[in-house]
Amino acid sequence: MDNNNFKEHFLFPSTIYTSNSPAIVKTVLGSCVSVCLWDAINKCGGINHYMLPFWNGKGLASPKYGNIAIQKLIKEMIDIGCKRNNLIAKVFGGGEVIDVQSASFQIGVRNSVIAHEILRDEKIKIVSKSLGGKLGRKIQFNTFNGEVIMRYIKKINCDM
Repeated sequence: MDNNNFKEHFLFPSTIYTSNSPAIVKTVLGSCVSVCLWDAINKCGGINHYMLPFWNGKGLASPKYGNIAIQKLIKEMIDIGCKRNNLIAKVFGGGEVIDVQSASFQIGVRNSVIAHEILRDEKIKIVSKSLGGKLGRKIQFNTFNGEVIMRYIKKINCDM
């Protein structure tokens, strides 16, 4: 299928996108993580972009948090006609793009861990991933064929 016929969508942080029609979804990740789910039988896909690993139970349970975003993505995939047993995952992001002195922050690492844990618990196989490191990533997800194109973002030193 020609990508020119695809709908294009930019995915902002704390959001989810699912489609059972062809779409190209783009996002930019630093310490955030995106889980891409794809159903090869039904040719549909979905992606989230979460910023923090866990919702603490206070305020709105939004897809800003990995434990909410991944479960909500799975539910939305099923709602558009996907079968849970068909789902595979590709996971990206989790870079430590900001140098911090305290190891307690490590938001990128914690975001990556929650993706692995929830997908394991949900019995959804991770078939591809690019996580961690010191660089951000740009990704482009094709909801029709499940392909993800990823490019690293180079760091720029801004000394003032």
